[in-house]
Formats: sequence, C-alpha cells, structure tokens
Amino acid sequence: MNQYYDSHRHPRHPWRPRLVTRHLSPERIFILSFAAVILMGALLLWLPVSSDKTSVPWVDALFTSASAVCVTGLSTIQVGKDLSVAGQVVLILLFQVGGLGILTFSAVFFVLMGRGLASKEHDIMQSVFLYAPRRDLASILKFVLVSTFLYEGAGALLLWARFAQDFPPGDALFKAVFHAVSAFNNAGFSLFSDNLVSYQGDPIVNLTVMGLIVAGGVGFIVHYELHMRLFGSQRRLSVHTKVVLIATGVLIVGGAVLFFAFESNRILKDLPWENRVLASLFQAVTPRTAGFNTVDIGMLANETVLLMLALMFIGASPGSTGGGVKTTSASLLFLIMWSRLMGREEVNVFNRTIPRELLQRATSITLASSLFVCFVVSILLFSADYAVPPDESRHLFVKYIFETVSAFGTVGLSMNLTPDLNTPQKLAIILMMFIGRVGPLTLAFSLARMTGRKGLTYAEEGVMVG
Repeated sequence: MNQYYDSHRHPRHPWRPRLVTRHLSPERIFILSFAAVILMGALLLWLPVSSDKTSVPWVDALFTSASAVCVTGLSTIQVGKDLSVAGQVVLILLFQVGGLGILTFSAVFFVLMGRGLASKEHDIMQSVFLYAPRRDLASILKFVLVSTFLYEGAGALLLWARFAQDFPPGDALFKAVFHAVSAFNNAGFSLFSDNLVSYQGDPIVNLTVMGLIVAGGVGFIVHYELHMRLFGSQRRLSVHTKVVLIATGVLIVGGAVLFFAFESNRILKDLPWENRVLASLFQAVTPRTAGFNTVDIGMLANETVLLMLALMFIGASPGSTGGGVKTTSASLLFLIMWSRLMGREEVNVFNRTIPRELLQRATSITLASSLFVCFVVSILLFSADYAVPPDESRHLFVKYIFETVSAFGTVGLSMNLTPDLNTPQKLAIILMMFIGRVGPLTLAFSLARMTGRKGLTYAEEGVMVG
C-alpha cells in the first residue's frame, strides 16, 4: 500500500492544512507556487521601504521579482543603488526561495517535523529532484537543504575574506552573503554596478563564484550520489550522474577554450595572461544560467555571442537551481544523432540503453523551448521602436535574441539592453523568464505522467526526411 496520502485521508495528518487540493495537478501547483512568490516579491519590492530613494515603479518591481524568483539576474534597475538594504534582503530571500522552490521548503519542513508527504507533494518533489522513483526521498530533501546552506556559508566566508579588504567588515559580510546566495542559486544578481568586472583578475572571487555556480547547477541528486559514493553505501554512480558530470566538464572546458580563441585578439587582448584565463573560464561557466560577468558582454564578437547563446540555451542540469533545456537533454540529442550515424536504433551509454520515451521527452522539450524563444523574440521585435537606422535595427535583433535566450535559460546576461526595454517588452521578458524556470520542468513532468498511455494505432506510412 502506498504510504503517501492526502491530509484529510491519512490519520497521521489530521491537523495539517493541505498544500494541494484534489483539483490541482502537480504541474499547476508547481506553476502557481512560483507565480504567487513572484507577486508577493513584487509587492514587497514596490513598497517604499525597499527602495533607496523613490519607490520602484510597479513594472520594474514585478520584473525584478520575477527575475529573482526565476533566478535569472536580468534587472531594469541597479540593485546596489536603487534598492535599500531591506529591498536587497528581500531579493536574497526571493532567489533563495526561487532556486529551491517554495514547495521544497514546505516539504522539508514537514519531513523535519516527522510528518510524511501527501501523494501530490511526493510526486512534485520527485519530479523536481529525482530522475527515477526512490525510497529515500526524505533523506534527499534533508540533504538538499543542508548542502545548500553549507555551500552558501562556505562561499560567503571566502568572499567575505576578500571583500573585507575593500569594504568595512559589516558591509563586506552582507555583500559576501548576497553574492554567495546569488551564485549558488544561479541568480546572477550583483550589488556592484559593473557586476564582477572589477574583480576580473581576482582568483578568490572568480574561483569561489564559479565553484558555487557549478555546485548549484549540476543538480542535488548528483551531489547526493557523490556523497553516498564517498561516505555511504552506494557503490556505483547512476547514468544520470555520469552524463551530467561529463556534459558539465565538456561545456566548461570547451566553452573556455572557444571563448579564449574568439576573444584573444579582441576583448582579452590587453589583459594580463592570468586575467585572460580567468575571464575565459568565468564566461564559460556563467552562461550556464548564472548571469555574472567579468567582461562587457555588449562588446563580444559575433562568434562569441553565438557560443554564449548555445551555452545559455543548454543551461544547467535537472534538479538544480538553474534553467535551460538542461545538459541531459542536450546530451541525449547528441547521443541520438551519434547512434543514427553509427547505424544503431537504440541509444546506449555506459552499458545501458536509454528508454525511448526519455529520448522523445528530450526532443519535445528542446523543440518546445525553441518555439517559446521564437515567440518571445517576435513580441520584442513587434514592440520595438523602429525609428532607428537599419544598421542599429539589425544590431537590436541580435540583442533581442540574446536577451530572450538569456531569460529562457534563467541566465541574466545582457548586451546592455535590459534597462532600455519598454513596458510591453519587459512583460514579454517576464513571461520568458517564467517559462524558462517552470516551463521545461513542467513539460517534462507532464510528459512523464503521460508515459504509457496508449492511443489509437493506424497503418504505418512514411514521409521523406532530409
């Protein structure tokens, strides 16, 4: 018998208000939880206490809240100047909750209280953090919360040691906590007007922020399996963990090498050698949904922009604080292509065969995400001010694509376009950030729930392909 029941049916939960209702599917609950936090955050940022001088306009408060909850990092205001300390604290809470999810905090709370999860809560948590059903979900949820604060605490201490050389101790501590939480949750918000360009050659800041970004982006189940492999009873890593680790390493190393090659005679030309290496590594890591930058993104060459578009679209890994179509989806698409080129019908990796429904799910997510991006780019173009020269108009087209993919991948990098967006464009980017954060996961969850449903089967007939 299933051990998970709704609260009004389970005798162990007579007192607990249900987090879900019978009429809400897990996908809708997931979406509504993010939407509710975004609206609450917008209201808090809109209040005068959250601003440094005058109140933040409502559309900018909504944009900033959506960007924080969706852990994107795009901003139409200067966080370090336009928000008060109270507003910046609200921002920290928003991208902390957005990174893990409000339902995760609720679920962990009930687990720590010794209460089980209702069936829908269990389904949602499993879809968010796991690639397959497991019996130790409660242990994994506890591990998620503890590891999050351990990573953020360690990162904050390292950054505090560095920032204390430039700011008073209290101010340095706040900046360290802000950037550590922002980095681990792949939010990309910074209190500095130039993001992290001022620390371009600083190894402590660069390595700490990169480490937090990667740690938050590989997914909690990967951390859990590595922990159990080293300190527990687990003897082998799953195919999921192996694929994530290899894909992450390839994207970071490959991205850094290509960035260095593309920009060595341009934006990196006059920098010291160590700054070139750090900047190349940093810009290979940060498009994977983080949003920090140590160079001026608006000055990158076209080929580098294309590279970063690809990295942003792929994004982080499932079950992480990042967005994008995920490293596993990109890996599966590559494996499909490789298998077809080798004349094999099945996709095999690490002596395992990937189920066909997973391959179809990865293809569907990637195609749907591409269509979402095209749709929002069209809205930006339609809402743009065309009273500009043709050359500038073509340049804006590239900026719009970059901004949209950055929003979808919940990255936060911008070619200096975000503050110039008009109200319809801001609303379009808010939609894109929301879709980028909850869309792929919700779609994956929906497809997983429909797996096994059989429809009508007709006589087969082929069409020409290629």
